[in-house]
Amino acid sequence: MRHENRVVLVTGATGGIGSALVERYLREGARVGLVDLDDARGQAAVQDWRQQGHVVSFAAADVSQYAACAAAVEHIRAELGEIDTLVNNAGISPKHDGAPSPVQSMDALEWDRVVGVNLNSAFYLTRLLAPGMIARGFGRIVSMSSVAGKVAISNIVGAHYSATKAALIGFTRHAAAELGPHGITVNALAPGRISTPLLSTVADAANQAVIRETALRRLGKPSEVANVCAFLTSGEAAFVTGQVVDVAGGWLMT
Repeated sequence: MRHENRVVLVTGATGGIGSALVERYLREGARVGLVDLDDARGQAAVQDWRQQGHVVSFAAADVSQYAACAAAVEHIRAELGEIDTLVNNAGISPKHDGAPSPVQSMDALEWDRVVGVNLNSAFYLTRLLAPGMIARGFGRIVSMSSVAGKVAISNIVGAHYSATKAALIGFTRHAAAELGPHGITVNALAPGRISTPLLSTVADAANQAVIRETALRRLGKPSEVANVCAFLTSGEAAFVTGQVVDVAGGWLMT
């Protein structure tokens, strides 16, 4: 029960990793606010968790929009109380016929959309929640980067995805330096290939190649990402900030 009496906000909360994050925090005693664009899945998840006796709230929001993020925060605060833990998990990686668009033909609107969801949302929510964390002298922030933010894997993801994941690393380190004096830790995770529905958007041959290149010779599980995230926001990691932790089974070791 490392997160008992804590209020955690998770974006992208109905996806593979997002669902695992929500489950982990609820199992550890937190009250959890789910934010996701998919209203139907979010409502269904909340109903299921409430039937199991957990305290949850859901806000449907397009996190690429500041006003939508602000409304989601206010809704979750009203239902659960002040938010002390933020997990910026929302992310998209568009594919076309199983492959990412190359730079020279990438649609500008697609670029803007990926930047909005993957990067801007992390800034928006940090901006919205940091003042309260500062006032209380405590906060935990984790953003979901990727090994693609460290090395080139252009056969799997597009330039927009890599750019946003690299930017999250820079944002994490800068925010950690700014917010550390106020008792707030800011870290990032860099997952490798994790077994989620997103895998189906990439050709199976590419996923099999990743497995061969991974030291542990398998894909990761969403729960394994959630395990590390929960550690970083727990009291056990109180002296860890500004770090980027690979959860990649030894794939593309950096």
